[in-house]
Amino acid sequence: MTAPFPPTAPNIPTAPNTPTAPESLSARSAGPPRASRADTPWTRRWSGGGDSRLTLICLPHAGGSAGFYRPWGALVPPEVELVAVQYPGREDRLGDPESTGMADLVTQVADAVEPLLERPYALFGHSMGSAVAWELAHELGRRGRPGPRRLFASGRAAPGTAVTGQLHRQDDDVLCTELGRLGGTSREILDDPGLRSLVLTAVRHDYRIIETHRPEARPPLSCPIHVLTGAEDPELGEERSGDRAGGWADLTSARTEVRVFPGDHFYLTPHRREVVTTVLRRMDPSLTTDGRRTWPSTP
Repeated sequence: MTAPFPPTAPNIPTAPNTPTAPESLSARSAGPPRASRADTPWTRRWSGGGDSRLTLICLPHAGGSAGFYRPWGALVPPEVELVAVQYPGREDRLGDPESTGMADLVTQVADAVEPLLERPYALFGHSMGSAVAWELAHELGRRGRPGPRRLFASGRAAPGTAVTGQLHRQDDDVLCTELGRLGGTSREILDDPGLRSLVLTAVRHDYRIIETHRPEARPPLSCPIHVLTGAEDPELGEERSGDRAGGWADLTSARTEVRVFPGDHFYLTPHRREVVTTVLRRMDPSLTTDGRRTWPSTP
């Protein structure tokens, strides 16, 4: 159904009280980006800060973590604050209570990101994260907060049209087969009993949320929706994304755009720079992945 851990540089779960990165925000430097918890266990800030003029909030796939977006920090210019959401039940949040369902998850995510909306923002969600992003946009609107300028939906058909199942009720072997189908988890992790248990705990938690998600009928969003997918993605793919943008075209009154990349469900790992470039240029055509501003040659 939804996607597991990334195929490269997986986030190895850590003990509940051991953070995956220092909890301080530093300026852009030659070293790797460091996380700031942004005063909540729910968010990690991978780039940007007080001088940024735009915010990009990223929602992980099922079984994934905020660390999936950490490499994006090296590609995002200082004008953009990059924030990723950390779901409970993984890495340094192993001991935190599980979310009871999509509504509970989205309510807590909204509580965490609401203080970060002092500047224009966009939402990016991969697989399950795209459904969370859509629900989050509606929840923030219900609270009277400004909506996202753009919503980027990756690797999953629109809520209410995506095929769901009961994988969260299946045994570990069935879940591992599903992870293998999507190609997102290394065999070494699944062959290690300790790591396998930690990974499957997070996967089962997230699959339960997305497989029991029954979206309510709502008015369309007013922001553009950009659909990204891999040509061979078994969850969306080139053919299905061509049918009213995988259903996303019906969820906005603004325009919808589809971008198909080579690859499968985790197309955005080998094509990270192209994906980030696409996102930045849709947020603001002057933004680039090398941190420099480019200006049009004509007024």
